[in-house]
Amino acid sequence: MEQNTKRRRGDRRDATLVRGLDSMHAFFPLMMPNRADNEAFIQEMIDFSAVEAYLERKNAANPQYKYTFFHVILAALSRTVQMRPQMNRFIIGGKYYDRNHISFSMIAKKAFSDTGAESIVILKYDPESEKPAIDVLHDKLCDFVYTMRTHDTTDNTTDILDTMSKGPQWFRQMLMDILRSLDAHGRMPKDIAKEDPYNSTVFISNLGSIKLNAGYHHLSNWGTNSVFVVVGEKHMQPFYNEDGTISVKPAIGLGITLDERIGDGYYFSKTVRLLKKLLAEPELLDIPAKDALDIEY
Repeated sequence: MEQNTKRRRGDRRDATLVRGLDSMHAFFPLMMPNRADNEAFIQEMIDFSAVEAYLERKNAANPQYKYTFFHVILAALSRTVQMRPQMNRFIIGGKYYDRNHISFSMIAKKAFSDTGAESIVILKYDPESEKPAIDVLHDKLCDFVYTMRTHDTTDNTTDILDTMSKGPQWFRQMLMDILRSLDAHGRMPKDIAKEDPYNSTVFISNLGSIKLNAGYHHLSNWGTNSVFVVVGEKHMQPFYNEDGTISVKPAIGLGITLDERIGDGYYFSKTVRLLKKLLAEPELLDIPAKDALDIEY
């Protein structure tokens, strides 16, 4: 999705201005300008039986760098955004933009303790890659984890914040006001914008890794992030079968908070159906990212 087309007047460095909007959408962000005031929340319980069987097969052939359910969810979200590009849209400065890349932000703890340091991870998905979709982010995430565990360094985002935090409160407030204004006009300094986790397609939180269930998480008026996904702890859950009987299966809850201004209910419904389809048939994630998926959902 990384676009190489010539920028037109009104485009940003990271996105293309959406043109030809109908009158309702032209006024929508002016009537309701704050992203956090336009949140829609979707909660889903996913049968993870197919994913468990898929991971067992994948890891039998690759025991050293194991695939996890989180890699599967990342890959499924990547494919979903790739096929449902309106989910990569954002609103800032009263205008709609289509982001020119697919990216994910997350927080990783270096140690599971109250004092364990946190590091910000920003991963880009390449929709033109010849690798299977599952491998595109799996390999990048494995590289990050290895670096985090073997090097005592901070991420670039933390380094920038450490520098910006030096100074009195009035200076920090003035600095943030200036940056907010620059961002609204698409002029945020490149080095800051690329390290800001709130400039990603999806901000994702794996609460299951700290033994919590999925739930609601707010959006932020800062940055351009329109979708926040919370992943819950894997557990056993009863599901109804087609014949009315009940089976207890492994399950994971997903909480999806999104800016309702970037699409309508039907678009969101079809997007969630696609995500569930990919998690029910994870073998689809072994198809190269650049290849189209001809599936019904």
